[in-house]
Amino acid sequence: MFMRMKGHNGVSPCRMCKIIGLRVPDARATTHYVPLDRSCHPEVRRDSAAIQVYDPANLPARSASEIIAQGLEVERAKTKAEAERLATKYGVKGVPLLSYVPSLSFPHSFPYDFMHLIWENLIKNLILLWTGDFKGLDEGTGEYQLAKAVWEAIGSRTASSSNTIPSAYGSRVPNISKDRPNVSAEMWSFWTLYLAPVLLRRRFKNRKYYIHFIELVRLLNICIQFEISDAEVEEVRTGFIEWVRSYEKLYFQYKQERLPICPLTIHALLHIADSIKFTGPVWCYWAFPMERYCGSLQPGIRSRRFPWASLDRYVVEKAQLTQIMTVYNAFSELSLVESQVQVPGSFSDSSYPSCVLLPPKSSTRPAANQLNTIAAALSTRTGASMAAVNAALRRALVEEWGKVRRVDSEAGDTMRSCSLGVVAEDGRDATFVRYEMLVDENARYPRRAAKYVKQTFYGQLTHLYRVHFPTSVPSLKILEPTTYILAAIRACDLKPDVTQLRGLDIHFHQGYGHLDVIDVTALQALVGRVPAQNNEWAVIDRSGALARADWFGESEED
Repeated sequence: MFMRMKGHNGVSPCRMCKIIGLRVPDARATTHYVPLDRSCHPEVRRDSAAIQVYDPANLPARSASEIIAQGLEVERAKTKAEAERLATKYGVKGVPLLSYVPSLSFPHSFPYDFMHLIWENLIKNLILLWTGDFKGLDEGTGEYQLAKAVWEAIGSRTASSSNTIPSAYGSRVPNISKDRPNVSAEMWSFWTLYLAPVLLRRRFKNRKYYIHFIELVRLLNICIQFEISDAEVEEVRTGFIEWVRSYEKLYFQYKQERLPICPLTIHALLHIADSIKFTGPVWCYWAFPMERYCGSLQPGIRSRRFPWASLDRYVVEKAQLTQIMTVYNAFSELSLVESQVQVPGSFSDSSYPSCVLLPPKSSTRPAANQLNTIAAALSTRTGASMAAVNAALRRALVEEWGKVRRVDSEAGDTMRSCSLGVVAEDGRDATFVRYEMLVDENARYPRRAAKYVKQTFYGQLTHLYRVHFPTSVPSLKILEPTTYILAAIRACDLKPDVTQLRGLDIHFHQGYGHLDVIDVTALQALVGRVPAQNNEWAVIDRSGALARADWFGESEED
């Protein structure tokens, strides 16, 4: 709209480059498609000057002066018919009004919106291809269509997986085989990055389609990082070049009747790297904040007779309130959102500034077998004997709590113990966590000196303990009143990483291993689980090496 481009109705449909679009032969539709390899098209065959195959690394770029000159030519046309002909030829409908703003650069200041490009177009079109519903086209010589029963099973698994994924990861994703219209862009984002790599595994007749999709997920993960290096931008550039080439080979198959498989939204992937280079990571300018803001205005429309006046007043009053918060630093006092830090019945300790224990709290002292695990952990920590620790525990206050919340950041997770408290019937599992421990690399070699390295583990949080020694305990080297907050975790027995998914923070487990009792500060974050094949579970982790930008709508309690 701002650039006044024709889009797919123009012969040059791309706002970033001058690639020539092609129509389906003998079709009445005005949509132009943009495959790189168009050597099969009759118009290209007849025209000796036409480009047979575009080089995706050297596409003919548009310039600001060229866009403005073409826009002027359209506006100065003597007739409407001539103006429409020129607009279709150039893909430009007129001179953009914002071209007079010197700080803006055309077309680079107007990159493709990542939210609509990927989650509202690319992923939906891939699913239409996989389900055989894409514009009446079959799979040709390919093998990418999924049987109806297979797709229904994937949809059912998608819906049920929300039960084992914490609400901190986003809204529940419905059954995508039955309720696709109600799946939002945020849900498609989560499904693509976390669920699909698990649910689509071993589902295609030919595994090359799965590998092709996983490569897309890998590139998307890089794109939505908070920070991105020059080397990673170049990886995105070369990665999408290869991905689009493979896409044409696998789906388009270089057949003129399959041109609709190459819409502008596929070609636009080739410009993502340049957009990141010029305007920054995609989260800086994606449409999620604007969509959320527009949704937040709905409560302001209270008058059916004067909806616009009602909306205007709401926007002004909201802006005034924001300014008052800023000028007087009164964000907490005027916030309409309930604070998560102060919870009635919670416990915090100065020695644990990064976390808060939350109710419920058990009214009874932990059982003897639980005290034994606590004693073993304290013995390892203090170097004291088990007898000394057990004697000290008899005089200590030992409590069991139901939840712990990290408060060292606004994004701190609330982790729940699986053994204390009542979970609602529609509750979501917030008991599986990622944690870190120091492990002796030389444990198998008794004669070698200990060499400790930090390792990451996943498991289910089974108990949360607060151990308070009210007085000094010399046998434990405790010289003053001291509190320990411990977490008991049943570790997941992880299988070797799947080669295809390496680097995506997706790990598989089938059972559980040892019980680790660790300091609560070793808890890192919540993780989710997705049911996989052969009674396996896939652990998905949004906080590890691929900590990335996500957009979440309204949250719900676990």
